[in-house]
Amino acid sequence: MMAAIKLAVNGTLMRGLALNPNLVEAGGEFLYEAVTTPNYRLWSIHDVHPAMVRVSSGGVAIALEVWQVPPAGLVQVLLQEPPGLCIGKITLNIGETVLGVLGEPFLCEGQRDISAFGGWRSYMDHRSSSAARAGLV
Repeated sequence: MMAAIKLAVNGTLMRGLALNPNLVEAGGEFLYEAVTTPNYRLWSIHDVHPAMVRVSSGGVAIALEVWQVPPAGLVQVLLQEPPGLCIGKITLNIGETVLGVLGEPFLCEGQRDISAFGGWRSYMDHRSSSAARAGLV
């Protein structure tokens, strides 16, 4: 039997968010919160989910979660991800490289760059508080 695989997730697969049940049902087990090296950019895809891309310059560190997933579970999770998201290698600021969810560059074209927020949760919190201030909630 193959060992479980570490998987870094940076959006709706994180604890408490919309697609987290997909990860749990696939046998995923939360390990720890982490941050990438400053080599990534993050885009909001129609404010539904993020897409993270590794860049050669102008990158920032992105907050994410690392989970442990059985090999079959990894396939299950990937098949349930939105189109344009894929699995690649992500370098964490602790020097570890793990598999993780990345976005294909075409997916980010014309979308909002939210890298300055440092992560999907921070961006979503900002959106919620902005909506509250505007009286939209």
